[in-house]
Amino acid sequence: MHCPFCRHPDSRVVDSRATEDGAAIRRRRQCPRCQRRFTTMEAASLTVVKRSGTTEPFSREKVLAGVRKACQGRPVSEDQLALLAQQVEESIRTAGTAEVEAHEVGVAVLTPLRALDEVAYLRFASVYQAFGSLEDFEAAITLLRTERDAVDGAHAGDPL
Repeated sequence: MHCPFCRHPDSRVVDSRATEDGAAIRRRRQCPRCQRRFTTMEAASLTVVKRSGTTEPFSREKVLAGVRKACQGRPVSEDQLALLAQQVEESIRTAGTAEVEAHEVGVAVLTPLRALDEVAYLRFASVYQAFGSLEDFEAAITLLRTERDAVDGAHAGDPL
């Protein structure tokens, strides 16, 4: 790390702390030549590998844009969308790899979107999974109903 004051090519780490959200590390450094101190922020980069083979940095905004389209006209707030995008990013980062396939980003969107709004989930899944017929929609709806009924049935015996 070059000193921003004297451009010396080395520095010593005096203190390290994680940021409040845990997404980066704040390091306090000191230059051995001029003795001045400065702060650096280090964040792990996350790269998305697209189908074409090109790579680009992960963008929470791109996730938001796609989910926002699926939720258009649905009773979903911007705060809920932002939380969903955060959940998607966290689930991808917990995989522990620096590169992730674009397909995996889409898969990471499906579960929290389904919990948020089933209609938006079907919209997103129809594009993401390239539904080609009414049967694809029917199969997805049947699966949703079956899983919802299983959850409702499991809670039916719960005491009030």
